Amino acid sequence: MRSLAFLKPLETLILTLLIIGGVNWGSIGLFQIDLIASLFGGTYTPLSRFVYSLVGLAALLEIVILWSSRPETAHSVKVSTTQVDRKPRHIHTT
Repeated sequence: MRSLAFLKPLETLILTLLIIGGVNWGSIGLFQIDLIASLFGGTYTPLSRFVYSLVGLAALLEIVILWSSRPETAHSVKVSTTQVDRKPRHIHTT
């Protein structure tokens, strides 16, 4: 089985980018200030668009990571085909 040690730094990078994106969207919603655009010279500058693209890519990668690490769902669980032998219970009344 191959080592997945490279995932830890990748997940840290993804989380960092998602936090940057979340803080940026929060500042836009609360204060109407786009921090990334303010830092990099405008919304449509190549550097701002690069950062926006990285945040979007990080979100897509996080979806893939979360989807692949989810527990098995009910439809994918194997059901046993053996039947349980149930004997009828007799109720005695006195």
